[in-house]
Amino acid sequence: MKEKSAKLFFKLLKVLSYILPPFLKDKIAKFIAYTFYRFHKRYYKVAKVNLDFIYGDSLSSSQKEEIIKGVFLNLAYNLGSLIENQNIKKDKLLKKVTFKNEKILLNAIKQQRPVVLITAHQSNWEILSLAISAKFKPLVIVGRPLKQEWLNSALKNSREQFGTKLISKKGGMRAMLKVAKEKKILGLLVDQNLPGESVEFFGKKASHTTAAALLARKYNAIVIPCFTKRVGFEKYEAVFCKPIEIEKSNDFMKDILIHTQKQAKITEEFIRKNPHEWLWIHRRWKKFYPEIYK
Repeated sequence: MKEKSAKLFFKLLKVLSYILPPFLKDKIAKFIAYTFYRFHKRYYKVAKVNLDFIYGDSLSSSQKEEIIKGVFLNLAYNLGSLIENQNIKKDKLLKKVTFKNEKILLNAIKQQRPVVLITAHQSNWEILSLAISAKFKPLVIVGRPLKQEWLNSALKNSREQFGTKLISKKGGMRAMLKVAKEKKILGLLVDQNLPGESVEFFGKKASHTTAAALLARKYNAIVIPCFTKRVGFEKYEAVFCKPIEIEKSNDFMKDILIHTQKQAKITEEFIRKNPHEWLWIHRRWKKFYPEIYK
């Protein structure tokens, strides 16, 4: 019953996205966000635990509540964006995204080396991959299939526009190695609690995927951090950061750990600038601090 209701709600939003002006869609997004903030207790609790764990008394309760409200609003905006951007025209999409430091990516492409773009569940990460594929060169992105088949199909259709290819996280390393060998651009989300190595993230131990570092070490891939921030309703700025080059030594594992920590550091720095746009509802520190989520 819940799945049927969710599917009908999704279809309703799809119809409304075609007929309503932006200011009304903005109000609907804020209403959806407020509803989830008030009634989705599981997500709320995880966000609150994470914020208490990371910020302690350095932020007041009201400041943490504002961040949590922002998280739900960001998710509501992203849902609307997912609906609107299905089958979108290239010129319309690129009017929504402004790129900063795009020469960093263009220079990397010119070098004829594999390129790995790392990002986080920050602001609208879905539109980021679409816009890069539409403007520069098609990406190969790694994603996890959703449980709901109808929603997974909608997400897949949205992600695979403008030549973007999607590979599954499950057993994805072999596919990533193939992408690197073919010198294509790989897009990775690196901010979740994935199998990997221990890094310091917000001053706490966290597990961080080593996939980007391994590709840099083995195939001389250029790793470029890239993040989005919201600058208006359905308006975003995508920022390319200075590449993280691998420092090669005789100690393979040490090289991997140093590179991976650098990824975590720049990801944290960007999240700190806009904490209300990051996915605090994820159990990011579960591997080393499982007790905080009990």
